[in-house]
This record gives sequence, structure tokens and C-alpha cells, in this order.
Amino acid sequence: MTQKILFTGKTHTTAGADGTARGSDGWLDVKLPEPHPAAEQLFAAAWSACFLGAVQLAAGQRKIALPATPSVDTEINLLHGETGFFLRARLDVTVPGIDRIVARELIDAAHGICPYSKATSGNIEVELNLA
Repeated sequence: MTQKILFTGKTHTTAGADGTARGSDGWLDVKLPEPHPAAEQLFAAAWSACFLGAVQLAAGQRKIALPATPSVDTEINLLHGETGFFLRARLDVTVPGIDRIVARELIDAAHGICPYSKATSGNIEVELNLA
């Protein structure tokens, strides 16, 4: 199977009171003072962006024109239990102007396309809602 790298995200991250995360291309420059939920917020933002691209790809594959831009509100919870720390996610996806049944089909298809969804499959609890 031939694989082609489409994009590489590269950061340098430091910890502590003056912690930061900086992208190698200058687009990302985030302060990460401890303690702060920035890691969960960054994960939520990255997953959301990827998921929206997957919704648009799923619509294109089905030749469905999206009359408005979809959006997603993503929540990543950091939890602690008997086995240690773990994550839980909830994605509330809005696909305006599309029949709810079709929108649900697009969301489910996107969940199968999005690399973040694939990476978390079976690893964390994910709630996927049509908002």
C-alpha cells in the first residue's frame, strides 16, 4: 500500500509556569501555564477541524451540496478513575440546511473518515450528536 504524507504538524512544547506550544510554521503559538486545560482544548480544536473536513468530504462523495457551513462544538473531558487518567469526548455537530436523516448519515460517515475519530476508536468514549 502506497502512503503519501499530506501534512506534518510539528511543534515544540515546554512545561511549567511559562509553558508554551509553538508550531514550526508560526501558525501556532499558545501559552500553556500549568495547571491549564489547554491540551484538552487543543485536542478538541484539532479534532473539530478534522471532523468538519470529513463532513464536507462525505457530502462531496455523496454529491450533496451543503447550503451552509457545518460546525461542531467539541468537549474533551480529562477524567481520573481506578485505572488512572483517561479521556472522554462529545462532538455536537450542526449541518444546517440539510434534512436531519441525511445530516446524521454525513456525521456517521465523517466519523469513519476523520483520522482523529479513527485514532480514538475503541480507545475513548465518544458521544456523537446531531445538534
